[in-house]
Amino acid sequence: MNIGFIGTGSMGSTLVEALADSGALSPEQMIITNRTYAKAERLAARYPGMQAVRSNTEAAAGCGLIFLCIKPLEFKTVIDEIRASLQPEQVIISITSPVLLAHLEEWLPCKVAKVIPSITNRVWSGASLCIYGTRIEPADMHTIEDLMSHISSPLRIEERYTRVVSDLSSCGPAFMAFLLQQFIEAAADETGIDRDNASRLAANMLLGTGLLLTEGGMTTEDLQQRVAVPGGITDAALKLLRVELDDVFRRVIRTTHAKFQEDLEKVDQSFTVKR
Repeated sequence: MNIGFIGTGSMGSTLVEALADSGALSPEQMIITNRTYAKAERLAARYPGMQAVRSNTEAAAGCGLIFLCIKPLEFKTVIDEIRASLQPEQVIISITSPVLLAHLEEWLPCKVAKVIPSITNRVWSGASLCIYGTRIEPADMHTIEDLMSHISSPLRIEERYTRVVSDLSSCGPAFMAFLLQQFIEAAADETGIDRDNASRLAANMLLGTGLLLTEGGMTTEDLQQRVAVPGGITDAALKLLRVELDDVFRRVIRTTHAKFQEDLEKVDQSFTVKR
């Protein structure tokens, strides 16, 4: 089965690279396009057999799955371009959270789904969020999840939880990287430790922590209790963090949800036009 990718920006190219490098797809199965054709052409050149095409219609034609890796406000334009060439058995997959399944099902004659990837999928790790429209059949779900299982742990969710689950799986790596950066810079500034060494230590610490919380079977509470001796150094630092951070992540979630609602309203307006 051929699979099309419309959009090879940051997340689109990450998805293409991960699926090709993991062996989930052979380059010959992949047809890609981008608004700037040269960008798609450069990506395809790295994977002999991968086909870069100049139009969205070419990328969609004859493909069993078509990933739309584009910005929310570009969806209506792209859908208008490809709609007439789509067949009922094809599956359009959005990787963009503010575009609802209802938007897609109203305007498309085929099956629709959403798969929200994560930057961690680039190293065949993390989750991918799978959300399905009403026309999707069990065989389609199996095909999509089997594909994504090569680079992630596919997780079926209800669409109403898209934002908060995306905060954890897709935005989370950036949030954790920001906190780790602050930790590294503070260590270097306060003690003079070499920043490269501090970065390597911190990155490996984060990797090991993730493994303890997954393969090691620990909870976040277990891990803190195992490391922090009551009255010890770690315990003193954790008390400071509890005071200083307090409700910061509640405010982070409120911020992402507010921006999501703003984007959703704009997307809704872009789809609210006469047929």
